[in-house]
Amino acid sequence: MQVFIMVAGVFTGAHVWQETAERLVAAGSAAHAVPLTGIDPSRPATSGHVGLETHIEDVIAAIDAVDATSGPEIVLVGHDYGIHPVLGAADRRAERVARVVYLDCGMPQNGVPALAAVPDQALRAQLTERAEAGEREGVLAPPGLDEWGRWGSTAGVGEAELKRLTALAAPQPLGTLFQPLRLTGAVATVPVTGVLCARNGAGIDQVQRLVDFGDPALAVLTEPQVTFFELPTGHWPMLSCPDTLADVLQRAAAGEGHRLRPAGDGASAPAHLRPFPLDVPELPRDRRGHVDLYVPDGDGPRPAVIFVHGGPVPAGARPRPREWPALVGYARLAAAEGMVGVTLDHRLHDVADYHRAAADVAAAVELVRADTRVDSDRIALWFFSGGGLLTTDWLARPPAWLRCLAASYPVLAPLPAWGMAGSRFHPARAVDQAGPLPVVLLRAGREAPEIAATVDAFVSAAKRCAARLELVDVPGGHHGFETIDPPEETRPALQRAMRSVVAHLTG
Repeated sequence: MQVFIMVAGVFTGAHVWQETAERLVAAGSAAHAVPLTGIDPSRPATSGHVGLETHIEDVIAAIDAVDATSGPEIVLVGHDYGIHPVLGAADRRAERVARVVYLDCGMPQNGVPALAAVPDQALRAQLTERAEAGEREGVLAPPGLDEWGRWGSTAGVGEAELKRLTALAAPQPLGTLFQPLRLTGAVATVPVTGVLCARNGAGIDQVQRLVDFGDPALAVLTEPQVTFFELPTGHWPMLSCPDTLADVLQRAAAGEGHRLRPAGDGASAPAHLRPFPLDVPELPRDRRGHVDLYVPDGDGPRPAVIFVHGGPVPAGARPRPREWPALVGYARLAAAEGMVGVTLDHRLHDVADYHRAAADVAAAVELVRADTRVDSDRIALWFFSGGGLLTTDWLARPPAWLRCLAASYPVLAPLPAWGMAGSRFHPARAVDQAGPLPVVLLRAGREAPEIAATVDAFVSAAKRCAARLELVDVPGGHHGFETIDPPEETRPALQRAMRSVVAHLTG
């Protein structure tokens, strides 16, 4: 028999598991939701300080309360912050734990506090200042009814459930966020299942794509004892779909689930390493710092098209983005049109990195404009995917030498799970400042809904302010359509978009 020991996230107590626990019990399992000291009303703090270690002890007590002689399989489930005390307890009771389930949460590391996983970047920065000041006591007030989105998507949670979540929410002791997680490494032997809530962030396909980038740090996700499930809901599946969650937890306990493919292991290359769909000349690259230039033969100076990759891309990804076949193909296609094609690397390794990625792009632009083979007064910028947020500064303050801005399947507003509600990187809000700057937007007809919503918002804003927006639709195209979809469906859109960009540069 399985015994599910479940630990909730910030501000929430054992009550959030009620429906899921009932369904697990009805299916023949045992289920225990751990009341966390200082948060759950049934377990008030008896001392002044409540830290992560306090909650680890709460979970250990729940494990020790299970009769070991009857041979039950203990499955620990950690949601959100709850994965931190779950891992701490599993590390000390590894021989008792059959599996750890990561429920829509990150991958905590030894020595790193839960503060690092706070999704809202502005709030995380504020809390970091308090932690660095040595503050250990105090609490973080729970969200109001309209503030839960700062902690994760509420997609699928009904109005009544959200009101109940708010009414029962409790302050989070700061020590639980500030105290580092300490692991001996014993937990590494315990099988793992990740349950991804797709409407709050990445699904299985996106995680596979991250693995395919080749970062050695992500190789652990492809080990045989690691499985994945995906739920089409927001961050609180125990409230939005308790039946489905209970079923997934039982299947996870049985060792079921999707297993990721190791990088470089497959019948075909990963999407980002597949060939560009158009025939382009084999021009050599000219590497200058973090920039590669593809310069056509003949006299210059010439206009330049600078291609800005998306992300986040893991820091250890190899090859680097500026060497990906699609981006090199775009640069050589521009060169075939008489332009200088440019690819670059920037440091968008995490959603918290947009500021430094923007600085990298700006530095690359200046490097390119300073090249004697480039007409510094005729520059186009072309952005991809998550790099779409980097269009913001160029839309808000377009310099005279920026003759065109293009974007392919871009993200044009921060996604809910990125914690960037107050960030400056919000193209849909900046487009009304673009003035006469031409914008060429390649739109994927089969885009992920959460990304498509940002594109729709951008297009609506552009129409309201009469921006010079040209839409190039790929009706059957998916995100990353150049290397994913049949070439005959994407070539016309790529050729049309390139002709438009070239016309703006040479007109």
